[in-house]
Amino acid sequence: MAAPSKNTEPWNGVEDDELGDEEVFLDPNDILEEIQDDGDAPMDEDDEEGGAAIIEDDPEVEDNSIQHFSDHTSSVFAITAHPSQPLAASGGEDDLGYIWNVMHGELVVKLTGHTDSVSAVDWSFDGEMIATGGMDGRVRVWRRVGKVDWKNWEFVTELQGPDEVKWLKWHPKGNVLLSGSNDATVWLWQRKRIVTGDTAGTLIFWDPRSATPVWKMNAHSSRFNLPEGITSVASNSTSTVAVVGGANGELRVVNLAKGEVVAVLQGHDQGQSVEAIEFVSWSNIAAAAQEIVATGATDGKICIWDMTSMKLRATDAITSIRASPVSTGSGHHITSSSADKTLKTWDTRTGELLRDHTGHRGPVLGSAVGAFEDYVYVLSAGDDGVCFVFDAKL
Repeated sequence: MAAPSKNTEPWNGVEDDELGDEEVFLDPNDILEEIQDDGDAPMDEDDEEGGAAIIEDDPEVEDNSIQHFSDHTSSVFAITAHPSQPLAASGGEDDLGYIWNVMHGELVVKLTGHTDSVSAVDWSFDGEMIATGGMDGRVRVWRRVGKVDWKNWEFVTELQGPDEVKWLKWHPKGNVLLSGSNDATVWLWQRKRIVTGDTAGTLIFWDPRSATPVWKMNAHSSRFNLPEGITSVASNSTSTVAVVGGANGELRVVNLAKGEVVAVLQGHDQGQSVEAIEFVSWSNIAAAAQEIVATGATDGKICIWDMTSMKLRATDAITSIRASPVSTGSGHHITSSSADKTLKTWDTRTGELLRDHTGHRGPVLGSAVGAFEDYVYVLSAGDDGVCFVFDAKL
């Protein structure tokens, strides 16, 4: 997509050099109105000394995207990649969700029904359903119609629960939907064990069939101790270990079976909340897989941790993180998005920056990584109201 031109003034057909150095006089007949001089007027504090204020255009931003989607009319808060098809779903401040094709940027279907911003979107494990969550507290679910193509979708149901939906997550192996809210509640529309954390610093492992937690840690439990609150939680693919991020910048590794803290990780600046945690698998063969965790915090850093040694492998500037699918052969890659308008792809084995993704003219509010056949791509959701598609095949 071409960058907008800075010069919007029409050319008058006369070059400056053609004017020459001659003195130019006004014809009295050309005067339209005479304005009396009232004396020196005070300068506006934004004015430069001796003249008017100079307003500069924003610097040109290189757009290295391969496709974009611009149907949103305001900030885009959430984006997700379909698990098997070249489709994306996005949600934004315009109270709408969209399903669109990442190959040519064309709209597939508009997801309506929310009365406030769509703050979360997520595909089911097989991509047959899509859920949207809004700041109106509604969770709406659609499903694909027929088996011929992916162009037709129908509304299924609306789930009422949270005050404002902050995130949505489908179970990786079934039609189980989990939602988190700003009112410190978690809503589950099926029966599976879940782990939740809250701003009071309490971590709870639940069996939804019982009102009694399997186990609970509070802010002052031995070694757990996150009194300023929990800001992020993620578990590994086998659901044996969770990594918990705190508002104080610290991390805890918890054995889910035993309810015990097995490690304390310190790599982020004190007092800077951990906002993103992503487990990275280098292989889809369990015996060969080396487990890596990437964490991002408001200190603008990413920390890459080796979960075998519980040691820090690398660190760099970042805020949010997505892992590449293992099936692409690049499962060791992660992509970060940031308020600095950029996304970056990294190698977790070395901490090397592999590629910059640029084009946004505002903060990047969400990202996803998808794959279709041999095509690997990064999706981004921007505060500028645009979703971009970037090539992630290295």
